[in-house]
Amino acid sequence: MPRTYEITRENANEIRAAMEKEKNVNLYRRMEAVALRGEGKSNDEAAEITKYHKKRVSQLVSLYANEGIAALAKEGRKGGNRRNITAVQEKEFLDKFRTEAKDGHIITPAEIKIAYDELVGKETKDTFIYKILRRNNWRSVMPRGQHPQKASEEVIEASKKLT
Repeated sequence: MPRTYEITRENANEIRAAMEKEKNVNLYRRMEAVALRGEGKSNDEAAEITKYHKKRVSQLVSLYANEGIAALAKEGRKGGNRRNITAVQEKEFLDKFRTEAKDGHIITPAEIKIAYDELVGKETKDTFIYKILRRNNWRSVMPRGQHPQKASEEVIEASKKLT
C-alpha cells in the first residue's frame, strides 16, 4: 500500500509564506498544491484547483515531506536542444561537405559522422547526424547504377544488328 504523507497546518503556513515571495509561476503552483494538502484538501481537490494530475500532487507532497521546500524549487528535465555546436557552427561544418558534393564527390552520412565526432570530441549516434542533415536542408540523392528506362540487353543487341 502506498505511503501517505501528512502535511501539517504549520507546514502549510510556512509554504504560504514562501509563496508570497515567489515570482516563478510554476514553483508557485507546486507550492500551492502542497499547501492545499496541508490545509486539509485531498489530492483530487488540490489537483482540481492547481490543474495538476492527482498523481503529480501526490509526488509533490512526497517531495516536500522527504526534502522540504527546496525540493519543490528544483526544475525537472529540460528537453529539446541537445546540440553540441551552434547552428552557425553546424552550417560552417557542413559547408566543406557541400563544396565537395558540388565538385561531384559522393558524400555519405558515415563520413559526416566521423568528422562530426572528431569536431565535438565524443561519439554521437547515427540518427543524430541525420537530424543535423535534415535541419540544414540536405537530402539523400544516390547515383543510379543505370538509367531507369534503359532497354534490355536483347533490345540493345537487336538495334546494333539493324545499324
